[in-house]
Amino acid sequence: MEALSKNKIKWIRSLRLKKNRDQEQLFVVEGEKMVRELMAEWPSSIHCICTSEDLIDWSGEAYQTDERTLKEISQLQTPNKFLAVVKKPIIKANKEDFIIVLDGIQDPGNMGTILRTCDWFNVDKIICSNTTVDIFNTKVIQSSMGSLFRIPVEYVNLHEYLSSAELPIYGALLKGENVYSQSFSQRGIIVMGNEGYGISEEIKALIQHPIHIPRFGGAESLNVSVATGILLSEFSRIGL
Repeated sequence: MEALSKNKIKWIRSLRLKKNRDQEQLFVVEGEKMVRELMAEWPSSIHCICTSEDLIDWSGEAYQTDERTLKEISQLQTPNKFLAVVKKPIIKANKEDFIIVLDGIQDPGNMGTILRTCDWFNVDKIICSNTTVDIFNTKVIQSSMGSLFRIPVEYVNLHEYLSSAELPIYGALLKGENVYSQSFSQRGIIVMGNEGYGISEEIKALIQHPIHIPRFGGAESLNVSVATGILLSEFSRIGL
């Protein structure tokens, strides 16, 4: 393995910006577990690997680094020994019967957890508003634990998308029907809103079936990723 040049370091650092990730169609994955999962399951997606370890089981482009260099290129407070530059995955849905729509989700941790949860419940596709956090943000990648390589995600104009949707549209709202008293088929769209203000007014107008999770205790609100998991669990019970 050769050492990283200054130009290569600068190039990897440039991928911190969404506009550069979009232009290059590349993003950065950090952590030995995730990089080795890529090596095992999606080796063709790897552009290059940077590591302070020996890579006897990898024949692709790789660079030897030290702790100082890893700190330069890492986006983590505590850099890991493995970093990979990866091609953005192109994942096509086999079917589009069970869809989660995200309206303005901002927190990368929430986004990553929602990706993992949708992967767990076998959601066909995630549709995001253009104001939703980029799934190739480093913090999203870390919390998604590889799920972004398994589930299709698309960014669209939500109003246009939902206006032409043929599936029933459910929305998580405070003024809605108790989710535990409803009967669902596993065909539909579930809309989840922003962490602070919920679903935007223009999208609310398109929701056909408002639903809510009843409160039994004293908490003011539910985290959006937790709420997504609860609703997906209810929708998925029909298939058990």
